[in-house]
Amino acid sequence: MERRPHNDNDTGQHGQRGRRRGGLQRDRAKEQEVRRRAQSQGHSQRDTDRQRGRGGGRGGNRGGGAERQRFEGGRNEQPGGGERQGMRAGAARIDVRRGGHNGDRREGRDEKRDGTDPSPRKLGYKTLEDLSKQEPSVVAITLSSNPGFRVLLAEMPMRPDLVQLICLVLSKAFTSRTERGTLQHLANIIKESKFFDTTLLHYVGGMMSESNPTRRAQYPQHLDHIITILSEVVSIFPASSVSTVNMFVTMLQASINTLRASGVDILSTIVEKMENLKGLIEHLQERSREGTLRTDKDTYGLLTRSDDNQGEEQEDFRNIPLYPTPEEFQQNHRPFLRPNLTSQRYTNTHLYLDTHFRLLREDFVRPLREGIQQLLQNQRDIGRNDNPAKMKRFDDIRVYFDTHLVVPKCTQTGLAYIVQFDVQPLKFVRWQNSKRLLYGSLVCLSYDNFESFLFATVSDRDPKDLQKGQVQITFTEESRLKLARIQTDQLFLMVETTAYFEAYRYVLEGLKEQIEDDLPFQRYIVECSTDVQPPAYLRRRHVYDLSHVASPEHKNSIRPFNSLEPEAWPDMEELGLDESQMEAFQLALTKELAIIQGPPGTGKTYVGLKIAQALLTNKDLWNNDETAPMLVVCYTNHALDQFLEGIHKFLRDGIVRVGGRSNSEILKQFNLRELTHSPNFKRTLPPHLRTAHGQIYRQLCEEERAIKSQAMKLECSLKGVIRETFLQRFILERHWENLNSLPMEDGFETWNKKNTNLMMEWLGLGLTNFQQREPETTNGNEAEEAMEEEEDLIEIEEEAELIQAERMIEDGWTIGPRAGRDDKKKGKVEEAVREVEELMLAMNLDNVDIRAEQNEEAWQMPRDQRRKMKNKIKKELGKSSAMTEQEEENVFDVWSLNLEDRWRLYRLWVTRYRIELRTKALEFEEAYQNAVDRLADVKRQENLHVLKKATVIGMTTTGAAKFRKALQEVRPCLVIVEEAAEVLEAHTITTLSKACQHLILIGDHQQLRPSATVYELAKNFSLEMSMFERLVNMGLPYVRLNYQHRMRPDIARLLTPHIYSALENHPSVFEYENIKGLNTNLFFLEHNYLEEEIKDGRSHQNIYEAKFVVALCRYLILQDYKPEQITILTTYTGQLHCLRKQMPATDFSGVKVHVVDKYQGEENDIVLLSLVRSNPQGKVGFLNIPNRVCVALSRAKKGLYCIGNSEILSRVELWSNIFHTLREKEQVGRALTLCCQNHPNRQIKASNAEDFKQAPEGGCTQPCQFRLDCGHVCPRVCHPYDPEHKKFNCTKKCEKILCNEGHRCTRLCHQVCPKKCPVKVEKIIPHCQHTQMVPCHQDPETFVCQDPCQKLLTCGHRCDSVCGKPCSTRCIVIVTLKLCCGHSQQGACYYKTSKEQPECKVQCKHQLKCGHDCRGTCSKCYQGRFHNPCPRRCERLLICSHKCMEPCTRDCPPCQRPCENCCVHSNCMRQCGQPCAPCIEPCDWQCPHQSCSKLCHEPCDRPPCTQPCKKILNCGHPCIGLCGDKCPTKCRFCDHDDVSEIFFGTEDEPEARFIQLEDCGHIFESTAMDQWMFDTNQGPEEERVVIKLKECPRCKTPIRKNLRYGSYINRSLAEIEMVKKKINGRKSDIEEKRRTLQSQWDENLNIGQMYVSNEYMEIQEKLERTYLTASDLWILENRFDFLVRVAKLLKVQKEKMLFTDGHTFQQSISQFMSWLNSTNQKFTDQQVFDLQRELQRLNLMAELNVRCQIANTKGQMRKMQSEVQEIRHALEMPGQFTEQDQLNVKEAMKSLDKKFPVTGLGISEEERKMIVSAMRMPPGHWHKCPNGHVYVITECGGANQRSNCPDCKASIGGENHRLDSGNQVATEMDGSQHSAWSEANNILNFDPQDF
Repeated sequence: MERRPHNDNDTGQHGQRGRRRGGLQRDRAKEQEVRRRAQSQGHSQRDTDRQRGRGGGRGGNRGGGAERQRFEGGRNEQPGGGERQGMRAGAARIDVRRGGHNGDRREGRDEKRDGTDPSPRKLGYKTLEDLSKQEPSVVAITLSSNPGFRVLLAEMPMRPDLVQLICLVLSKAFTSRTERGTLQHLANIIKESKFFDTTLLHYVGGMMSESNPTRRAQYPQHLDHIITILSEVVSIFPASSVSTVNMFVTMLQASINTLRASGVDILSTIVEKMENLKGLIEHLQERSREGTLRTDKDTYGLLTRSDDNQGEEQEDFRNIPLYPTPEEFQQNHRPFLRPNLTSQRYTNTHLYLDTHFRLLREDFVRPLREGIQQLLQNQRDIGRNDNPAKMKRFDDIRVYFDTHLVVPKCTQTGLAYIVQFDVQPLKFVRWQNSKRLLYGSLVCLSYDNFESFLFATVSDRDPKDLQKGQVQITFTEESRLKLARIQTDQLFLMVETTAYFEAYRYVLEGLKEQIEDDLPFQRYIVECSTDVQPPAYLRRRHVYDLSHVASPEHKNSIRPFNSLEPEAWPDMEELGLDESQMEAFQLALTKELAIIQGPPGTGKTYVGLKIAQALLTNKDLWNNDETAPMLVVCYTNHALDQFLEGIHKFLRDGIVRVGGRSNSEILKQFNLRELTHSPNFKRTLPPHLRTAHGQIYRQLCEEERAIKSQAMKLECSLKGVIRETFLQRFILERHWENLNSLPMEDGFETWNKKNTNLMMEWLGLGLTNFQQREPETTNGNEAEEAMEEEEDLIEIEEEAELIQAERMIEDGWTIGPRAGRDDKKKGKVEEAVREVEELMLAMNLDNVDIRAEQNEEAWQMPRDQRRKMKNKIKKELGKSSAMTEQEEENVFDVWSLNLEDRWRLYRLWVTRYRIELRTKALEFEEAYQNAVDRLADVKRQENLHVLKKATVIGMTTTGAAKFRKALQEVRPCLVIVEEAAEVLEAHTITTLSKACQHLILIGDHQQLRPSATVYELAKNFSLEMSMFERLVNMGLPYVRLNYQHRMRPDIARLLTPHIYSALENHPSVFEYENIKGLNTNLFFLEHNYLEEEIKDGRSHQNIYEAKFVVALCRYLILQDYKPEQITILTTYTGQLHCLRKQMPATDFSGVKVHVVDKYQGEENDIVLLSLVRSNPQGKVGFLNIPNRVCVALSRAKKGLYCIGNSEILSRVELWSNIFHTLREKEQVGRALTLCCQNHPNRQIKASNAEDFKQAPEGGCTQPCQFRLDCGHVCPRVCHPYDPEHKKFNCTKKCEKILCNEGHRCTRLCHQVCPKKCPVKVEKIIPHCQHTQMVPCHQDPETFVCQDPCQKLLTCGHRCDSVCGKPCSTRCIVIVTLKLCCGHSQQGACYYKTSKEQPECKVQCKHQLKCGHDCRGTCSKCYQGRFHNPCPRRCERLLICSHKCMEPCTRDCPPCQRPCENCCVHSNCMRQCGQPCAPCIEPCDWQCPHQSCSKLCHEPCDRPPCTQPCKKILNCGHPCIGLCGDKCPTKCRFCDHDDVSEIFFGTEDEPEARFIQLEDCGHIFESTAMDQWMFDTNQGPEEERVVIKLKECPRCKTPIRKNLRYGSYINRSLAEIEMVKKKINGRKSDIEEKRRTLQSQWDENLNIGQMYVSNEYMEIQEKLERTYLTASDLWILENRFDFLVRVAKLLKVQKEKMLFTDGHTFQQSISQFMSWLNSTNQKFTDQQVFDLQRELQRLNLMAELNVRCQIANTKGQMRKMQSEVQEIRHALEMPGQFTEQDQLNVKEAMKSLDKKFPVTGLGISEEERKMIVSAMRMPPGHWHKCPNGHVYVITECGGANQRSNCPDCKASIGGENHRLDSGNQVATEMDGSQHSAWSEANNILNFDPQDF
């Protein structure tokens, strides 16, 4: 089955991919194809062809922008070396370990789209029949995941009964409303099947001709099923299915009419459904005609005509979209809102839901709307050229600039993206505690000033990544589809709203889906009736048994009773409750809606657990008919854990905890994720879920592997500097070659491959370069250094972390098993990532220090310099500026660029690399998301399987909102909401299901209230009022608990009566001991030190308060309180950070530090409260809210110490009353009295942190004077802690004697004394008699003398080692060296005796063949043997108008740049020097007055139009251009100076019309420009006959694009094409030459493969290229010729040389090959000359070595030693081997031949040649006897008879072609190695090598 993505538009209608040349062009095309799948429907094939064609024509905008990369792959089309050799080792390792496929898995991908077998079995009739009896969710999951269903739908023809059954099953599947992803997938399967567009269509058509009355009677039911299917398909995929469904509708209507006419009754419901479907089709077709039918994923609801005209006031809230629309961002938009009714009832449920929906939506939309309006207004005010917004703060939004997508991430909820933003403007943000970019926050991304935008939510945040400007986001479904049409390297402006969107989203969706009649407790919630009835179940059965709830001593005495009779209830003492608790207990059990208020410390949770226990132990009352669990909902995870742990004490099984982070070990086993991971869980699941899970999960893994293989490389590309081999395909070929050839100018450092990487060296990060440039980077790192050296501070649970903990819902809900498996695989994945990093990165920023330790040789720099390098790289990688392609083309030498430009060019290369990786990943992303959605549907069913069996389900309010659909299915009968007064009313509504019969709300509306984002909505619309508080205000019955069990009475006085009218103290709170070291248990310290505002956000800090609180905390710890007994509370998050900075972990570890809002429900013995606010304006912020004050003052049990500005707080009535109460007992003042426990009469008045120094150890300043066990006196001042000094270590000096010399121990008293005396004394070292300071216990014989060594080295210089160590072997004194090349230079002395020679740096200055001086050095030119190529730039103008970019060359090669020829239809994608294919589309140059009838590449047959253009510009003024031309961007009025600037002289005429050149943008008066273009006499005289394009008169840019001048441009292009063909050579000649070279290559294949295999095969690869020029063939021919000659030399070396000679010869060959393979090897005249001279030297060297080997076999080597040495010396002399040298060596060789003939025959070489010539015997006929006498065998050359040698009578010849023993071939006669008795042997005697 072909895979077709479900994108915006009909994704099935896309053409085949166009083929692109070059590395990135192919990938760009691929990217476009992937994106095209997501683009608008209806492109004709001609449009598709035009988009992909190649243009050689004229005019038009090139288009494409970033779509077209301006470079070709050339030699770089192949993957880089690093990628070829090792890229898959890391990324593919994951695939291997998972048993999956490697790489992109192109093969067989379509067949295995669902991860199934390529040929699955189709679903059978019986299986479908059984399936039709199952639940809708079972049907949907089975059909969507079973590959056999696809096979069934493809079957043709199909029986009518099978068609009917399929329709029945499908219509049933579509009634399942909870599996959205599954239904989408199922609808797509149907839409793309033959069943839908053929089989079903025929079946519907056949209804009209059906004659059987029985079948006709069944048709109405089948019609109902078919209409259901069609409605679902067209709703899910409107764009791609509307035409097919429209055809169905036409035929269905005809069938219905025919059936009616034949007497069949059609039900009204079918007619109504049909009308709705027709209306929807008409609506969609109208949208399509208007061009507003945007996406396949839009959900269309049908509005009547009257609905369209209604105002917003009447619009149903269910039609309002969740996400803001572009219209809402307009300045004049004002939403319609109603206030929450808090003092009167709602008239109806619709109004109630509508009010809360609109208010809640406005609460998250308004900050975004007003923030974006403010941002846009700001840009309009200041202008768009500068960017003031970066420095501006906005009230409602946070703005992030230059945001771009970095890497896709496969997460459990689907596809996410890491995005990078500019972190520079946010350097002040402390991300650990910042509320920026928290999990679940909504972000809006736009690249066009919010004309359009994408929505996403933050799905993961790591403060370390945020410091680098990275965060993970997940796009909404609609935005994901839009994203597929946006360029991968697009920059966005990202805006964040402060609201937690995820919670809003779930609740808003829940309100939309809430059916009004299904809302429970409408009587109380909507109508506010105060007459609360008993629960419905209690009216049936009302007998309660509370024996399990009673106190232990009364358990057996309590009997069942009638709960509806108050007098029948047991006494409160029997139940262990006080009076108010008993009242609340009764209310909760007997009323269907119970409200319990619990002030601080009154035991809310205790009562709640009693209620829960009573309900659960009487479960048969409310759960007799069906299994319905109890639902417990809490605002925070902490409260939920606390409540469920309480339930667990009496309910051991049946608990399920769903949702966010839990810190409870007890509840771990009840976590939903744990339960679904239990070993037996899978076995309990229905088979269809197990099957579906396996099928979908396999596909998911397959898609994930494909994405991760690309994502891993994308991720690594940001972690450091990428090795050049991975970027090779994205670097221009000439730049690649240039990069690999190091700079030769004097003053450049030589690159040392051993020590660093080429890319690092080029970027100025090599060891030497960086150290030289280090001063440039010395000023930017102090902050980081300070941070690294900062003392470890106390761990504070940051507010950001606490908020996130409440937001995050259990991952396991979505995709259960993967979480566990991912945990196990995490290590393997990290290992694979490390391997990929190792392969890709030349420097990994994450491991910079580790590398430094591992490779000291490469990192010979101090740690601080390494850090500076790291910061330098981070800074450069973080920049977004990259070199443009035009700038890149103008770069000649990449080594000559300055560092800034090198980094810009590097970023361009990396951008191209990343675009390719993103394009590859894009193909798999939609399929992955689709699989995730479907697997989530399956997992929800699995979880429901668990939840329906639970007795108690626990959730946070966020979790309950997110999983409201599951709750609707689970149907909990009882709901207990803890912390109900902190929850927005809309959240509580969505928690309730229709089945709920009993709701218990527990909370305290006088503590923290719900939090709204928009203050106005909270204040004026009562959004912050919870349902709990509203119902209390409306007079519904509630109970307040009156006895507090937490605070000592002094603290409780602050709450009563100021906040609570009555609150009794339990007897236990009177028994607390007083706080040690202080004279009061409660105190408020007054001050008037001013606060400071935090730069990020609206928070504040007060340093005075922070210092005082920290000093007081330290003082209390010194009183022997445990840190865990102390909590520091503050009212602002800014103060939290201020406190932390002053609390080192060594002193304060264990102290809790929190903001007040996050500490509700908690308590501690001692609380220190910092109120922060103190300002001249007298603002107290939210300290005037009684709820927050209540929480702040009610957390302490034994001691409460507050600090704040009482003067401004007293302006608030509540605080004024509190201060009055405090002053009654003198518990407020400007100084806190500290009391010494040991000396009670000594007291200190502490008014600031400095005063605590008077009690340095927590007591006073008197000495301690306690005598320790060691005999010393305690040296400390008075300290109340450790009175027995058990923990004290004496720090005085130890007095013990260690040795006989009387030396005392050098350690401290509490330390263990050393076993050997370490005191240093003078001793004489025996072997040198020097006096040294040696440890007392050490023998001087074993001591290394540290005096400088006085010995002289062999060179006469003094040794630089120490006396006790061996002398150094290398003298490093600098002396003048005489090098082997004859030059002298300074160097280390040891070079004089070493075989190793330093590099000679004397300038070469040899005149090259091109006439320029060589710029190399003696060493780099190999003493003149092989010169560096001439680096002079050619810069001659080529036929294409580009400059030649080659270095100094005789004949310029064809231009290698991307061709710039284009037309309105397409661009030419070839290299500029290659001929363009002419565009044969019809010419597009048309206007109302004239048109052209020619083809695009032909000269036009119409003149340019001279009529004025009638269009109006955006500014409102008329266009200044001409008809048919593109409108100029300038206006005669707005840009008067630019337009009227005199150039040709006619610009200032009033009626002047202007042409804007599209190539450069310059504007010219039309008549003058026309004359310039069409007059061939224009321009300098020498250019009038030159074939070239006309240029812009101002900037000389070639004119290629303007349609107006198409005739001239096309004629010029035709002439240029003729010249190109001539330069490139005639095609027939090139092909002939190619064939000749190929033939020669084949002939030499054996020797080439054997000796120069890699280089030889490269020749073949290049010969097979589709396009070769004459220049290319010239290079190949030269290379081939040299390679063959080298191979022959290597053959000789292997067969005919002595080992030692062969080894030396091999080294010379290797040197020659390195020159031949150099990236700079262009076979210039100089290079060919150098290679030929060196080859001559090697040939003669080989000949000499062969002769030495022959002489060695004859024992003559010793005799000819001096002659051989003389010749060898001549061959090995430094410098080039000249022709004179060659003649001299040949003469010496001839002289050697005369003295020692090579043959050993006793005759001269000339005589031997004459004899062989005279005999005319082929090789292999000459033989010799055992004594060396030569004879010849005629005929075949094989021995067939035996004879005797005439000289020595030895046996010669032999029989049967076998020589007698001792006889052998006479090689010295003709060089043969074998007898010539057969072709097989004889062929071996011929050697093409000729000396």
